Amino acid sequence: MEITFPPEIQAFMQRQVKNGKYADTPALIFAALELLQKQEDIYQGRLLDLQQEALIGWDALQKGEVVDGEEGLTSIRDRLRIKHSPES
Repeated sequence: MEITFPPEIQAFMQRQVKNGKYADTPALIFAALELLQKQEDIYQGRLLDLQQEALIGWDALQKGEVVDGEEGLTSIRDRLRIKHSPES
């Protein structure tokens, strides 16, 4: 596979290798792709959490268990913040 990068990206990659952060360019690209994959996994996990919270809210609405919109959003944000905090 042949990949061409813009000059500023090439320079950045060369600096990273020269500074010893990566053994070579393929190692740098591999690390970057691993990071992208982890970021995508986090995004998908948070999206799933939000979808589940929306379903809980919909079920509560159907049962007549409603709360003020701002209060509900604050509660959801707090629960998600706790769930995704480094301590949890």
